[in-house]
Amino acid sequence: MSLKAITELEYVLSQAYWNLEPPALYEEAIRRNEVRLASSGALVAYTGRHTGRSPHDKFIVKEPSTAAKVWWGPVNSPISPAHCEQIYQRLCEHLKTKKVFVQDLEVCAAPRYRTPIRVITEYAWHSLFARHIFLRTRQRDHTPQITVICAPSFHAIPERDGTRSETFIILHLAQKTILIGGTPYAGEIKKSVFTLLNYLLPQQGVLPMHCSANQGADGQTALFFGLSGTGKTTLSTDPHRPLIGDDEHGWCDEGIFNFEGGCYAKVIGLRRETEPEIYHAVQRFGAILENVVLEEPQRTIRFDDASITENTRAAYPIEFLSHINPTGMGPPPRTIFFLTYDAFGVLPPISLLRDDQVIPYFLLGYTAKVAGTERGVAEPTATFSPCFGGPFWPLSPQVYAQMLRDRVARSGVKVWLLNTGTTGGPYGVGKRISLPYTRALVRAALDGSLERVSFEEDLHFRLCFPTYCPGLSALVTNPKSSWKDAKAYSAKAQELAQLFHDQLKKYNIAGGSP
Repeated sequence: MSLKAITELEYVLSQAYWNLEPPALYEEAIRRNEVRLASSGALVAYTGRHTGRSPHDKFIVKEPSTAAKVWWGPVNSPISPAHCEQIYQRLCEHLKTKKVFVQDLEVCAAPRYRTPIRVITEYAWHSLFARHIFLRTRQRDHTPQITVICAPSFHAIPERDGTRSETFIILHLAQKTILIGGTPYAGEIKKSVFTLLNYLLPQQGVLPMHCSANQGADGQTALFFGLSGTGKTTLSTDPHRPLIGDDEHGWCDEGIFNFEGGCYAKVIGLRRETEPEIYHAVQRFGAILENVVLEEPQRTIRFDDASITENTRAAYPIEFLSHINPTGMGPPPRTIFFLTYDAFGVLPPISLLRDDQVIPYFLLGYTAKVAGTERGVAEPTATFSPCFGGPFWPLSPQVYAQMLRDRVARSGVKVWLLNTGTTGGPYGVGKRISLPYTRALVRAALDGSLERVSFEEDLHFRLCFPTYCPGLSALVTNPKSSWKDAKAYSAKAQELAQLFHDQLKKYNIAGGSP
């Protein structure tokens, strides 16, 4: 970082609003016409064409001290230090003309790994977002180790800056600096910090995980790994099990800990009846809603309306939920769930993985896209995201897989594959497994009753599944039995099994099979 850039940033910070509280950020966001106010008291922000992350616009600075460690490829694209420097200088020059917002916060709930972070934003609502998502600081003398600068109105010049478009998310791993421009989607702030931690923490012996976590009355911790739409946040937010965190955690020798201090929930189709805790958390002063539709003139929230995007979101502090673990920490997990939305309709609702299946299914990170969620998707499409978070791993997936293998072996944790997708046929023919059924399966796995029933083995995937769930006789656990056409089931199951086989070849899994 050049002396000129440092000087310009110091000027930007000297003119900034520092550590404003939510009421003041509300006022600034409304005064600047950044947001609208819903009847519930929540702020509603619209992010234009950027209704999700821009993975093709994410770059990591390729410099000598970190280059040999990074998993370069489609997920982690390189950008030169010179290009990063010139973008940084122009970005600071751009912000000198604006009054920006600064939040001094922290990440990682465990004291040993707690890290000061500074988030500098052009928008007031982004400052509130950061305040919700990260941990409020406990330190008086705040010296940030991580710095994030987010300026949606600043655009890169691709032919000059080495970017693919006017949008950029640039991580400088050595300097622990993140630059974001050209996109107002708030999730870029959250996920870029997660990506940086996923580089830093393994070097300290911590396994970073894209998962939610909660804790039972017996003190035992459960983890829920899963991609967007599989039910990770929904299933971990349980009135009978205090929530540790809903998305990002670390597993160290002492146990697990939350990286964050808030939640960023997907809210399309949100219902008071099935998700009361989340429903009430997002319907109050302080909550931020992204790209939800407001019904005029009352400005009531229409959670079922996907006319802007399927990826409607809500950000709120974890304290907005009534059942939480305020420490953000727990002991090593006793139970792990790998969540998948199987739109092919061929996986059992729940399966107990053998020791030799845990890492293959972890590396698969399988779920499915269905018609209507993305343009051009007409049939269920298998999606694989290694370690259930492929876009966020700066290191090779095998690094995280080996760390998980070691921790699972030492702890003796039970690992279940939980299907929240369809049964009785593929998407459009079968029906989605109901949320109350899935919750019952989770409870039975957690209290141990599911292990005490008899099991069958599926021949296509070698998955062992219970023949029934105690107290849930209406659910057919054998996927083949739920189909009207046994031959159609076998053909579809073989199709997905072959996709698994082909995917696992990339990781040199013996036989290319789970």
